[in-house]
Parts: sequence; structure tokens; C-alpha cells
Amino acid sequence: MNRIDKAFEDLKSRGEKALVGFVTAGDPNISASVEIVTAMVESGLDILELGVPFSDPTADGPVIQRSSARALKNGVNLKTVLDMTRTLRKIARIPIILFSYYNPILAYDSGTFYADALAAGADGVLVVDLPPEESIEMTARWPGDALSLIRLIAPTTPPERMSRVASSASGFLYLVSRTGVTGTGGLDTDDIRKQTESLRAVTRLPICGGFGISTADDVAAISSFADGVVIGSAFEDLIEKNSDNPRLPAIIAEKVKTFKEPTKQRP
Repeated sequence: MNRIDKAFEDLKSRGEKALVGFVTAGDPNISASVEIVTAMVESGLDILELGVPFSDPTADGPVIQRSSARALKNGVNLKTVLDMTRTLRKIARIPIILFSYYNPILAYDSGTFYADALAAGADGVLVVDLPPEESIEMTARWPGDALSLIRLIAPTTPPERMSRVASSASGFLYLVSRTGVTGTGGLDTDDIRKQTESLRAVTRLPICGGFGISTADDVAAISSFADGVVIGSAFEDLIEKNSDNPRLPAIIAEKVKTFKEPTKQRP
């Protein structure tokens, strides 16, 4: 059993939902980024999404766009992210998902990426801009399925399309909770619940909701019917506002604790 499957199994046995946290690797710098993630892990984060900075992050809102720009300015690339993953694996037992656009993987070579990602200790990859119909050129170079391929499901995805996307996914499914880009914004929890129910009808994979989740109340609402929540912009906003603050890891750690608490179900 891989780390992702085991994480969801363990969480279910404890009556908890997964807190999936996204940060851009190398923001505000590599050493600080490692300290931030370490603090997140120690504070109860269940799954880490480690973002590969990209120059044209079309699915991301302004906060994560700026985090990518800062990391790129620091010289962070896919190789750097894999090196950081290797460092984090020495201190973290939680699953690590590499969150990337396709271009960095294509430039790196998808077959080499698969081998190097596993060797570094990554458990999965989410390629934002690579739908199932176009991903065969990447996965055809993979010699196995040890690296989970996380798929996105949009709020406008019809049931038949859900089934097609889910059939080529592994690890968990990322249900985008609203149209638009990442960042804060209003959530229609009734609509998200309906989408989750439709998705459950075509898959047995865990379902995590993300995009626009920024408060503990948001986490509580989504956790009431999904298997987990994904939070990114709320963490990156804190990093941006506190980049020169020596207490930054502690500030992020407190936010992780705040978000983790509502994922614990009550009798």
C-alpha cells in the first residue's frame, strides 16, 4: 500500500478527513520553504502538495502566481523541487504530491521524471493542464504505476466525463469547488455536495475539495461530505505577508492547526 492510500485509510479509522496543504517550493527561498513545510508536517498536515513554480500558471490566482514568480526568481526549477522532496522525505512520513504544469515535466523528460520523483520520495503528481486525452504521451513513458496520478474534476464536469477522468486517476480525485482560479472566494457548498455525490457514483477513490477554501468554516463545510480539503492560497498569502518574519514557520504551523481541527469528525 502506498503512502496516499494508507493516509486515507488511517484517517478514516480515526474519523478524520484529510488536510491537504499546498505551498510553492522555494518560496520565499529554499531554506525557508523547507522550514515552513517541516512546521506544517509537525502541526498535523496530512498530505503535502509541493508546487513546481511555472511562468504561466493559468489555473492559479494572483497569490500563487506571485509565489511562483518569487520561486523562479530564486532559480527554483523541477530539479530543485525534486531535491527539496528528497530533503523533506528524510523528515516527513506524509504523502508528497508534486503539483506541476506539463511543460516542466516535458522539458525534464517524463520518463526520467517518473524515476527521479519516486527516487526522491514523491508519492504522486498532479499535472494541472494535462487532461486524460492528452496525458498518454507522459504516462506511456512511465514503466509502472507507483507514482499516483491525481486528476482534477471541474465543477462543470458532467457525470459521464467524471467517470472517464476517474478511470485514469489514482491516489485521490481533486474536486475543484468553484469555477475560476485558485484563491479566496465564495463557496456554494450545496453545489459542491451534489458534485461530490455524483462523483462518488462513478469512483471509489477519495475525493478532496479545493479552490477557494480559506477559513475553518469552509473546511468544516467541505469535510462534512468530502474525504479531504485542499488549501493553498491561504498558506501562500501568509508566506507573502510574512516573508521577512522569523516567526513565519510558527505562523504557518498555527494556521495548519486551525484548519486541521474541523477535519476531525464529532460523534
